[in-house]
This record gives sequence, C-alpha cells and structure tokens, in this order.
Amino acid sequence: MPSPKSSASLEQGGAPLASPAQSLADVTASDSTLRRFLHGLPGVDAVGLEARAASLGTRSIKTTAKAYAIDLAISMVDLTTLEGADTPGKVRALGAKAVHPDPTDRTAPTTAAVCVYPDMVAAAKEAVAGSGVKVASVATAFPAGRAALGVKLADVRDAVAAGADEIDMVIDRGAFLAGDYLKVYDEITAVKDACGTSARLKVIFETGELSTYDNIRRASWLGMMAGADFIKTSTGKVAVNATPANTLLMLEAVRDFRAQTGVQVGVKPAGGIRTTKDAIKFLVLVNETAGQDWLDNHWFRFGASSLLNDLLMQRQKLATGRYSGPDYVTVD
Repeated sequence: MPSPKSSASLEQGGAPLASPAQSLADVTASDSTLRRFLHGLPGVDAVGLEARAASLGTRSIKTTAKAYAIDLAISMVDLTTLEGADTPGKVRALGAKAVHPDPTDRTAPTTAAVCVYPDMVAAAKEAVAGSGVKVASVATAFPAGRAALGVKLADVRDAVAAGADEIDMVIDRGAFLAGDYLKVYDEITAVKDACGTSARLKVIFETGELSTYDNIRRASWLGMMAGADFIKTSTGKVAVNATPANTLLMLEAVRDFRAQTGVQVGVKPAGGIRTTKDAIKFLVLVNETAGQDWLDNHWFRFGASSLLNDLLMQRQKLATGRYSGPDYVTVD
C-alpha cells in the first residue's frame, strides 16, 4: 500500500465517497470539483523525489539477472519512427526488425510494438502480421496537439480504421497550464471513445512542458481518471523528455490509483533512453515503486528507437563474451 505521504485519496470535503466509481463521477462533475481534487493532491517533494530516483539508479544486478533484464527491456520497446521522411519501405523494414530484432539469433524476443504516424499504420500492420507485435499510432495532431477536437478525433478514427492496436495521444498542454482541466479531461474521454474497444489509449503529457512535478502528478491523475490505459512522459520532440524522476512520480501515481480504484494503468517513458544501462535503471524504478505487476510489456513500455540497438549489442556480448560494435545491428 502507498504511504500516506505519497498517496492520493478520492475525497471531497474531507469525507470518503461511497465507491471509487462514484468518487470519479463526483470529482469530474464540474471544473471546480476537478480543480479542487487535483490541487488537493499531496505536493511533490522535489528534492526527495530526485534523491530517491538517483539512489535507485545506482542499484547493480548480477549477470544472470542482467540477461533477463535485457530481454525484458527488448520486449517492452515501442520501436518508433515519427519523421516527415518516413516511407512505407522504411516502416516495413522497422516492422521486420520489431519481429526479428536480431536476425542472427531467433531467440531474441520481439519488441512490444511499432509506433508510426496514422498514414503509416497499414504498412506497419502488414509488416508485423501474425507476430504478436502491436501497431501503435500517434494521433490528435501530434506532437503539438494544436487542432480542433473534431480534427483530433478524425485522426484517431483513421488510425483505428487502418488497424492500430494502440493510440498515443497528446494532451492540450495550453489548456492544462491555463487550469482548464475539464477541457483536457473531456478531450481524453472523447479520444478514448474514438478508440472503441479495439485500441488501447496512451496519454502523453509532454512533461518537459509542464514545468513542475506537481503538474506532472496532476496530469497523471487527470489522465487516469479520464480512462487512459497508459500514461506517457513525452513525445520525444522537446528538450526534456523521460527522466528517472518524472517516471518515478508517474509510477507512484499508477500505484496509488490502483490502490484507490482497483484499476491498473501502464506507464511509458519516452525520449532520451538510449542505453542498456538507462533501461535497467528504469526497470529498477518499476520494480521498487509500482511492483512486479508492472514488469510486463502490457503495463510498461519504452518509447525509443536507438535503445533497441544497444540492448541487442549488450545481449550479444553476454552470450558470446565479445562486443561486436555498432555494425552488428541495423541503422534505422
């Protein structure tokens, strides 16, 4: 159970509400009740948060555990290409890599997903057919999110119609920072509806633009209350993306949310995670904060592209005792 200092309680006026479902309905009934709840969450001790993240990052693991951690991390990668120069051929090649990350070693696990723009979903879907690799698509006018709601929903529906298994949406950071929390909540619920029953929803906060840890905690609870299946740090398109501290804070949020509601939500740090050492640090954060229930690619992902290559090189070194260098893997 979360400690009283870090947990958040779904209460109004200091009195517990009848049930988690009723709590959520009451909290989101109006802008004022939602604001009161979000600003009533415990303040974040920034020094303590960063110190704990740094401390957990110093943990070392044995060779056998490292081999397990590398394979687990590979299985959690959302192999991503989100460039204006993306082509169907590039996406098909990325899909082939997701299915067989190391063509010389078929024991290497598949990645969790391939993440592409909506117009590339069909090509990605064809490339990973029959493999179990999911196709994720960014939507809602990614990465800035500056579009009318109707345009954003059309973006989502197009991706789902093309076969996307997962939708990665961006929140309206301008509305959030202006304190218009109900607008952000309503937009997330509308996108969730547009996903239907076939696609899971990842909600991206762009933590580098939210400025404070308190805002990240508020965004985490707002996203989860609106129906997010995952909460995600960032787009990878700004200067500050996933960090151990902001990911630790989000892991605390999903842990506390499940304790309050019984609903489990995933976490996806994205951007800036490039090495095996980095990935293992994040896996330690997951294990020590949210627990083993989240050590599965259904509940934890890495939004990355270059990370996979380093994981494969380190995997090969453990298996053979030799470090093959960057030419061992494909350049995406």
